[in-house]
Amino acid sequence: MEKIMGVTREIQVKQVNIQDPFWSAMQNRMIDVVLPFQEKVLNDEVEGVEKSHAIENFRIAAGMGEGEFYGMVFQDSDVAKWLEAVAYALSIKPDPQLEQRADAVIQIIAKAQQPDGYLDTYFIIKEPQRRWQNLQECHELYCAGHMMEAAAAYFQATGKDQLLRVTERLAAHIIGRFGPRDEGKEPGVPGHQEVEIGLLKLYRVTGKQKYKDMARFFLEERGKNPDYFYEEKRRRGWQHWGQYSLEPPDNQYNQAHATIYEQKEAVGHAVRAVYMYTAMADLAALDGDRRLYQACQVLWDNIVNKRMYVTGGIGSTAEGEAFTIDYDLPNDMAYAETCASIAMVFFAKRMLENNADGSYADIMERELYNGAASGIQLDGKRYFYVNPLEVQPGVSGKLFGYQHALAQRPGWYACACCPTNLARLVASLGAYCWTERGDTVYSHLFIGQTADLEHAQITIESSYPWEGKVCYRIKPKSRQAFTLAIHLPGYLDLEDGTTKVTVNGEAANIQELTKDGYLYLGRSWEEGDTVAVSFALPVRKLYASQQVRDNAGCVALMRGPVVYCFESADNGSCLQSLRIPAKMEADAFLCQEGILKGNVLLRVKGYRMKGADGLYTQVRPVKEPAELTAVPYYAWANRGEGQMRVWLLEEGV
Repeated sequence: MEKIMGVTREIQVKQVNIQDPFWSAMQNRMIDVVLPFQEKVLNDEVEGVEKSHAIENFRIAAGMGEGEFYGMVFQDSDVAKWLEAVAYALSIKPDPQLEQRADAVIQIIAKAQQPDGYLDTYFIIKEPQRRWQNLQECHELYCAGHMMEAAAAYFQATGKDQLLRVTERLAAHIIGRFGPRDEGKEPGVPGHQEVEIGLLKLYRVTGKQKYKDMARFFLEERGKNPDYFYEEKRRRGWQHWGQYSLEPPDNQYNQAHATIYEQKEAVGHAVRAVYMYTAMADLAALDGDRRLYQACQVLWDNIVNKRMYVTGGIGSTAEGEAFTIDYDLPNDMAYAETCASIAMVFFAKRMLENNADGSYADIMERELYNGAASGIQLDGKRYFYVNPLEVQPGVSGKLFGYQHALAQRPGWYACACCPTNLARLVASLGAYCWTERGDTVYSHLFIGQTADLEHAQITIESSYPWEGKVCYRIKPKSRQAFTLAIHLPGYLDLEDGTTKVTVNGEAANIQELTKDGYLYLGRSWEEGDTVAVSFALPVRKLYASQQVRDNAGCVALMRGPVVYCFESADNGSCLQSLRIPAKMEADAFLCQEGILKGNVLLRVKGYRMKGADGLYTQVRPVKEPAELTAVPYYAWANRGEGQMRVWLLEEGV
């Protein structure tokens, strides 16, 4: 096996205390508002939202209640992701009462586990004779993976190992059943990838090689028999959902069409795909496996260069929540599931652990400030599953083909994967800020915080993303020299003099010290040393490839990492009549009131096209000057239902 860069030291959430004008408010809202609300939903204590029954399913499976299983076959995963989010929340803000309630849920889960280690409430309650008979549709391994992630996080946060012991027994059950046929095992693979991530989390916490080996088996077995799921259905003669037939399935849907080393394009269900890529990248970093990393790089390039929205959204069709083909990125029919953007954050971080390339950090940043953040209302009480780039009231969420693209966030979902996924992402944000490898400390994100790292305690003071001012304060733990590598976002112009870096007030040579998007500052640091980074944040125009048919002649606006959009709340109706001048004049201003208070908005001098009456006419529309207002994409749909567009046509002058 050809080796790549040395193994990184994983940063735990409890090592990083976020103190940031942008993210602290979101983290506090997640801990103080979202997690308690989700707990009530999982306990069926909230009226007017979709029933969950998820915790009650565990109570029934544990013999502590009576009734029938209710919900999606993967309902267990909602509880697991909530517990994982709670673990991170406890690392940020200790809460004995929340911890006690989480412990009580874990005790119920432990009682529900079967004597042989099996754990899945659907089959324990409803069809115990059908265990492991439909890996494609029934998500048993998917739920197991999420429970493993929760167990690892809870153990790291609290030191309590009850859930860890539950998932180790579950992992032993899985390892005893799945593996090479010549060992008398089932050469199966998950229908929905996730257990690979969970097994690698168990490996990181316990150091037990068998968990990493099992993850590698699941990854490398995939695609060896492209017809595995079809043959499984034919052999079993049973299926969970009636709409599925016993005809050969689309094996690209769950990336079973080829081995992981042969796959060259991101295809099928977007979340399944990127969870798999995340595990591939994680395993590549752990083992220094260059071949596996290169397989990840091919898939990464296909996504970010040909199959990703400007917001970071991926999976452009509602049909299968899936990738389609290169450059097929419709705005008003976009699917762009919140979970898929979250998965890209996971993937990007694991790629950074293989190779310190700033392009990975750029995508991680784009997802955090746009595609993921748009999934939750500013007050933390409502959620988007789907994140379109254009909505039209009366069409979006209503007409055939557009029913998935809602104009307002619902309060909950029957399939509630995104709300709990968002909770665990935002609560674990500190884990994505740093990588440590050897004598180099990599800073990936300009997020205000204090981080307790191996080489030093580093405090970042940041006014990002609204201002280009970031300061690092270093408190080394020894006299040993180390290198601080700071990610400089790819949109910065390092040649025009607007980006400046000083070390203790002395200018650093950015051009000489920057490689692959990281500025490398190596020295024997002393307590009180500072690194100041300053840069301009002009409003930028983005143009799509001419192969993206929906965006021909259009522009989108960005400032810093934030994508902007236009809403009828600011610009009136008929947003399609607005034009952005080729020679654009735009300025940023801080919103001082209303739900958007504290956000930086854009004021753009543009045009509105006025046409004659009638459906069709020979009279050419005329343009009238108009002052346009753009808001951050993540903040749209917070002021009632209305039109929204990210891309506007450009008007030549």
